[in-house]
Amino acid sequence: MADQSLFDQLKSVLTDFKTFLDDNVPTIKPAIQAIASLVPQVVELLDELTGLLDKLKTEIQNLDVGAIPGLGEVASFTGMIPAFLDAAKKLLPDEASSIGAIGDIADVVTGLPSVDAVKDELVGLIDAVKAHLVSLKPA
Repeated sequence: MADQSLFDQLKSVLTDFKTFLDDNVPTIKPAIQAIASLVPQVVELLDELTGLLDKLKTEIQNLDVGAIPGLGEVASFTGMIPAFLDAAKKLLPDEASSIGAIGDIADVVTGLPSVDAVKDELVGLIDAVKAHLVSLKPA
């Protein structure tokens, strides 16, 4: 997956999650309801996941990268950072946390040029997964 942008990876993960739920909600729903009577926190889990999906959807909808001049060049620049970070990690093992944070930011920026191509698909997938999660909650 190294050649996929962050947003393509997100699309892939959401597609897998949606497909799993499409196929398994009828089986999972009664089990979730039974579990909820023993472990009520399972409802919190569903609520937290739903809330996270809402936040993710908002962030994706707010990304408007079409008018940013030089975005392609910036993405190329940040695309070079992972190799540098891999080398730095070996020399600075105590800095793994901050190196990881830099890598996460670079991944987001590197993927920005592709976000417009997958934005609508991501929002649709998020909505579908959220609908499944809501349907799993006990009545």
